Amino acid sequence: MSRLSPDQSVAVIGAGVAGCAVAAQLRRRGWPGSIQLWEMGRGPGGRAATRRSRQDPELRIDHGAPLLGIDPTLPPPELLPPLVAGGWLQPLTGTLACLGTGGLRLEPGNDPLNRGRLYGAPAGMDQLCRGLLTLAAGAATPVIGAAAEPIGHFQCLVRHLEWRAQGGWRLLDGQHQLLGEADWLLISGSLLVHPRSRSLLGWPAPPLQEAATSLKDPQLDRALAAIGAIEHEASSNLLMVVPAATATPWRDLPFRLLSVEPELQARWPLRRLVIQPLADGRCAVVAHGSAAFSREHRQVFGAGSAAARLGAATDPEAEATVIAALGEALRRLVSPWIADDDPGLAEASRQLMRWGAAFPLAPGLPEEASFCPASRIGFCGDMVAGPGFGRIEGALRSAERLASALLAPAESPAR
Repeated sequence: MSRLSPDQSVAVIGAGVAGCAVAAQLRRRGWPGSIQLWEMGRGPGGRAATRRSRQDPELRIDHGAPLLGIDPTLPPPELLPPLVAGGWLQPLTGTLACLGTGGLRLEPGNDPLNRGRLYGAPAGMDQLCRGLLTLAAGAATPVIGAAAEPIGHFQCLVRHLEWRAQGGWRLLDGQHQLLGEADWLLISGSLLVHPRSRSLLGWPAPPLQEAATSLKDPQLDRALAAIGAIEHEASSNLLMVVPAATATPWRDLPFRLLSVEPELQARWPLRRLVIQPLADGRCAVVAHGSAAFSREHRQVFGAGSAAARLGAATDPEAEATVIAALGEALRRLVSPWIADDDPGLAEASRQLMRWGAAFPLAPGLPEEASFCPASRIGFCGDMVAGPGFGRIEGALRSAERLASALLAPAESPAR
């Protein structure tokens, strides 16, 4: 008998890559029980999300991770082949370039994002998670257009957690109303654990830290301490959409992804530039702020961000200042190809996307601390140490390892 029995249920917190992947891998391994997925955002994706609009169906902006890199020296994640077979991912197309002191080079450069075998999502990076959710729904191979979120509860923040007397967990909202119950709790992000929830949202303590005080589980205590100690690098990203009438110079740039090498990021406070031509002739442009710039403006986020929807105070003047600074850095960066008086620069719409915890910094959560069977809790995500740490690859691999731990034979009680 495995630790996770067929008649039990799991609640997955977070519909980023890791949360969707652990649900998919449990299904692919044949586990038939109930899966609930809880996500505070509007849809799946997390930091591999795509900005869309009901009012503007042609709009598609990959405003987080624009691609997936897989270490070629290791066996690929088990979930990768069905995602490629289903058309959700494909080998990356489009020119990668880097800009260093020697000028522009049409090669990936040293950007860690560009390591290994590279894959993109032709219909938007959020399709990676939608494909995983299709697998989680029980399809042997994901089919584009199939129902993608049958297990998902979106725009729903789990604010409180309670341990049940009979074992397992109760999930509550901000008014302590019951959202759901599950025998196992699988956490794919750090918001419910990390102290940043206090400064960001004004919570007195992270919810799982509060709930764990009565459990007296040393394994869980070690995991919570390790997650709470993780520092993150922020990313302040400018989202820009150039109208079709003025988009030609942007669509004709000699690259689709440009990495700025560290020695030049002081001159242009950007780490990368992503060019995304849209089907209707427009061009979406995402300028990722450098680590130093993003750290300096860490507390400034867009009015439409998840933090703002959760009640965090916004500062429109500071937001406008950051947008202007990123816009000026973008103008100077592309000046060899785009004229300073280019009408697209003046006519483009602009938004700010701030990822406060975009990149976890090593050492992360040790793999051996990521599974706490006594408390029926598991952790996955790019914050878990191992291959691909800090990237989508790490999120996929950690989810597969957690699924294996859940389905491993239960240890016999000591006599």
